[in-house]
Amino acid sequence: MDFHEFLAHLNRGEVVEGHSEMNQLMHLFSQDAMKVTAELNGGYRTPQEVRELFSQLIGKPVDPSFALFPPFYTDFGKNIHVGRNVFINSGCRFQDQGGIIIGDGALVGHNVVLATLNHDIDPGKRSTLHPAPITIGTNVWIGANATILPGVTIGDGAVIAAGAVVTKDVPPNVIAGGVPAKMIKKIESDQD
Repeated sequence: MDFHEFLAHLNRGEVVEGHSEMNQLMHLFSQDAMKVTAELNGGYRTPQEVRELFSQLIGKPVDPSFALFPPFYTDFGKNIHVGRNVFINSGCRFQDQGGIIIGDGALVGHNVVLATLNHDIDPGKRSTLHPAPITIGTNVWIGANATILPGVTIGDGAVIAAGAVVTKDVPPNVIAGGVPAKMIKKIESDQD
């Protein structure tokens, strides 16, 4: 199985059974991500160097408006898609095998975790992985130390409070927070 077939398998949401050929491929492809993140996090990098390394990590160019403050961690990298004017603050961890899409103008706070894999609940199949994408809309702000779980979509203009654990979709233009995250209030815009 080549890389593109592997990525298509994940993007269809098909399981990766523990100790299978697919699981071994996942670990193999992770080695590239670890090499690039080690270089990204290994010392000072100019904003241009950060963009170049992040582009190498995700396998496609990022917009010149993209900014990231290292350190940044991912165990795959090739299933991350970022829009324009996206800012990712330091200490973030993206587990992107299931796919991460970040819309234009999104702000991702310190130490945010985006996790797109779940282990099987059955103890006999615990090493089996279930991928599901995370989609972050335009102009979303994710506060520091928030965790977004597999399969979650965050609507345009939403705010995720610091420390929240988001287990379900968040509608557009709301503030959500808590563990598990719940809607706190609707955001009123001056442009409405």
